[in-house]
Amino acid sequence: MNITKAIENIFKKYLPSPFTIAILLTLLTILLALFFTRPSDVGILDYTGDILQFWEQGIWTNGLLVFAYQMMLILVLGHVLVLSKPISNAILKVTQFCKDTATSAAIVACTTMLVAFFNWGLGLIFGALLARKVAEHAQRNNIKLNYPIVGAAGYMGLMVWHGGISGSAPIKINEDGHIASIMKDISSPEILSQLPETINYSQTIFSLSNLIIFIVVVTTISGLFFWLGKKANPTKIDLPEYQMNTDEKANTKAEKLDSSKILAIAFGVIIIIAFSYRYFDDIKMLKITPNLINFFMLGLGIILHGSFKRFTTAVGESISDVSGILIQFPLYFGIMGIMSSSGMVTQISDFFVSISNATTLPIFTFFSAGLVNIFVPSGGGQWVVQGPIVVESALKLGVPLNKAIMALAYGDQITNMLQPFWALPLLGITKLKAKEILPYTLIAMIVGSAIYIVGLLLF
Repeated sequence: MNITKAIENIFKKYLPSPFTIAILLTLLTILLALFFTRPSDVGILDYTGDILQFWEQGIWTNGLLVFAYQMMLILVLGHVLVLSKPISNAILKVTQFCKDTATSAAIVACTTMLVAFFNWGLGLIFGALLARKVAEHAQRNNIKLNYPIVGAAGYMGLMVWHGGISGSAPIKINEDGHIASIMKDISSPEILSQLPETINYSQTIFSLSNLIIFIVVVTTISGLFFWLGKKANPTKIDLPEYQMNTDEKANTKAEKLDSSKILAIAFGVIIIIAFSYRYFDDIKMLKITPNLINFFMLGLGIILHGSFKRFTTAVGESISDVSGILIQFPLYFGIMGIMSSSGMVTQISDFFVSISNATTLPIFTFFSAGLVNIFVPSGGGQWVVQGPIVVESALKLGVPLNKAIMALAYGDQITNMLQPFWALPLLGITKLKAKEILPYTLIAMIVGSAIYIVGLLLF
């Protein structure tokens, strides 16, 4: 397909690494703030110093640094869960139902999206491993299979994740005072007085509108991949077996302690008991926070791995996933520091208000979030940069905050089908190339975009 090949070439030739993009966006933000927000009575050199101060203060914002660590844990612990023996065995059982390309692609797409709704890190690695194991199953049993379609289906979790339980924006606005904390140096007292303490999941993730949209997306995209599989020609598969977990041998007393199943399960149960005491009331109120999810996954991960050695080995294998978050998030925090302290957020929100109304603002938010995601391929980083603009614009136009924030979430997740950054773990596991899955992810992006836009208009 010439179009997808052209898109792949554009990304390779003209789009630098996400870290380089974050630096370029930082420099661009400094220049824009310098020329568009400088007070008339302040000299350019003095204001340059002010902007650099805004930037440095933003980088080390305590609440945002906690946010970065929370997002890293969500990804790592999700990956760790997939590498546990029970989930690995579940993946192998699912492959038994994959008899041809159509059913394989539909099953992989559907299960991956359902898993990603719970945790995006879990869904990302689960989809990749499931696609790989489906291909190995086909190879062993002489089943004719179009592997790129199945691989693309394994990436579909990234098209629904931000509208799921671990979505960065919905999960942060569920924390007490988070919305006010990111708006305190931006909005007027009148706007600040309208901010809710929290927006819980009954208004976002578990709202009737989001659940309907999610069900329609899962059903439609699964059907789409079934149809694509029916039309596709089989491809050659030559893969060695991917080892998801290995048995360990304990020789010394210290190694036996590391490998003790009783000790690991006992400690995991203690975590789950502590989790129940701490978060039972929050769960009843649908107050799902990053700490809640991470504490639960920590206990569950230790229990499912059955030993500290297996658990820490899985953590070691998963830790490379978070390198981008670790080094890029502080740069995004610096960008937010400049935008909030210089007044740029208000200027941008005023622009959106001037070209929008209560009906069109969620649509503009959807498309702008999709565009921003190409350059800021992280939902958490994007929330930090774009979230204040969305909140300010929504309040000025009387758009419900939960709807505006979900529009940002939908736009952010949909262009993951175009942006190859989060596909890298999948490509590494499946041994496919971006150009092989891109034709199918682009089709899914077009279909998914139509569903999200109609959903935003209807609800």
